[in-house]
Amino acid sequence: MPQNQFQRMMFALLTVLVTVHGYVFYSLYVVNGSILTTINETTSVIDAINKQGGVYMLGRNVPIWAIVLVEFILAYVLEVLIGSPFSFKLASRVFDPQKTHPVLFETAIICATVGLMCPIMSFLAAILYYPFYNGFNIFTLLANWLKLVCFNFPFAFFSQLFFIQPLIRTVFKAIFVREKALVSV
Repeated sequence: MPQNQFQRMMFALLTVLVTVHGYVFYSLYVVNGSILTTINETTSVIDAINKQGGVYMLGRNVPIWAIVLVEFILAYVLEVLIGSPFSFKLASRVFDPQKTHPVLFETAIICATVGLMCPIMSFLAAILYYPFYNGFNIFTLLANWLKLVCFNFPFAFFSQLFFIQPLIRTVFKAIFVREKALVSV
């Protein structure tokens, strides 16, 4: 769908902007919400996070905005360098982009992107949120990574396929079709 490098970067930016916020919410509220409220003896997740002074990352508690910023930067760089180019190549190995219906080809790209990005981002999250206060053990890191992949993959697959990518493609078409129409007038 993006036609040039600028459009690819904007598409990645829009995708990561929505995705990171979704994953931070999912991770804090859905996956860890009950643990946070139990440990901090609160009734809401945001109260629990505020009571403990933020979210634990790299050995200290940091505000949620810092979590979003760090994950955004990492996800954007990985999406631009690995996710987008390699998912297109993987989808092209299975389907011919010229002969395949665009919806099927876009679905293949989404699936390939999730298959690449989920394990990579889960590994980075396993490092960022590793409980360093207990010391470091490579097997604990690998176990945490596998756990995160198991939690994140279904969410990543279904949210990207049925919500995030259709939303981003609609927004992208609205922006760039309008821009193209204004240029041609």
